[in-house]
Amino acid sequence: MSKLFSPISLRKLNLENRIMISPMCQYSAVDGSATDWHLIHLGQLALGGAGILFLEATAVNPAGRITPACLGLYSDANEAALKRVLDSVRENSDMPLAIQLAHAGRKASSATPWDGGQLIPAAQGGWTPLAPSAVAYGESETPPRAMTREEIGRLARDFAVSTERAARLGFAAIELHAAHGYLLHEFLSPLSNRREDEYGGSLDNRMRLPLEVFAAMRAAWPEDKPMGVRISATDWVEGGWDLQQTLVLANRLKELGCDFIDASSGGNSPKQKIVLGPGYQLPFAEAIRRETGMTTIAVGLITEPRQAEDIIAGGKADMVALARGMLYDPHWAWHAAAALGGTVRPPRQYARSAPREHQQVFAGVRIGMR
Repeated sequence: MSKLFSPISLRKLNLENRIMISPMCQYSAVDGSATDWHLIHLGQLALGGAGILFLEATAVNPAGRITPACLGLYSDANEAALKRVLDSVRENSDMPLAIQLAHAGRKASSATPWDGGQLIPAAQGGWTPLAPSAVAYGESETPPRAMTREEIGRLARDFAVSTERAARLGFAAIELHAAHGYLLHEFLSPLSNRREDEYGGSLDNRMRLPLEVFAAMRAAWPEDKPMGVRISATDWVEGGWDLQQTLVLANRLKELGCDFIDASSGGNSPKQKIVLGPGYQLPFAEAIRRETGMTTIAVGLITEPRQAEDIIAGGKADMVALARGMLYDPHWAWHAAAALGGTVRPPRQYARSAPREHQQVFAGVRIGMR
């Protein structure tokens, strides 16, 4: 039996397989509100047979958006727009839906990727990004503004309020984004955090805000639903955030009720030196799983079914997450089931689509024709 297509439970959430569709920014919202693009995008992915689908990084306040076109969950209008999308997707798919909450920090106020992705000045419709310290990501960029103590105090409340909105929308799971050089990663890393108060300096101080935010979210999130964190396990820069510090953070998060770690890396410095290759981030998930006993999700250039199967069967991670691979092939899970001897439940309307030699991948489907 395929291990990739074996079930897994997180609190009271039961997943049919161990394939996660990663959060993927779409840069297609209006004032933080979801649009018809989100309906088409999520609807397509929700028919593909994965165990769970995570919505893109969703900002907890307007200043936390990566771009002016990023999704948000900080207003009644945002909540209503997203409810319309979710209601339609759920009417046609029973795939569990989850959400990732985020604040972009010094990477906020950026242009969309297809418009160059550079920082948008306030005079051109952008805003002044916030960060732990006034340290720019790129040498040619205007530095962000260091957050005041009052702004730091409000941040956990913003995440908690967005979490309450996510709970009302009925999401099955929630993930805190503390990776890829966004705000909470910026607080963790000494490369971007030069503060001299209780939120900077020592490891305990640099972890303080991410842990406060997580605790506020966990208190606002239903007890029976899982909550996890996406972490950059290393900055890939000497003197920056690294795996040993990540293991300390993961254990602290576990004490606060964290159910899973989504183990990524990088994104906090243009000086990072990454040797890319299939599964290049897998050792981080493996180390976190081994040292903490937590459920871990492996990400990063996982593209082939056999590769994913070997990760799960070898005990290197508990789940795998795909992003670009799912955009390229929204039915990746179907094709993986065919290759590995697993099964998925397709929409009834698509039940006749499997080639004759792979009819067995569609479990429990009986189609009759006149």
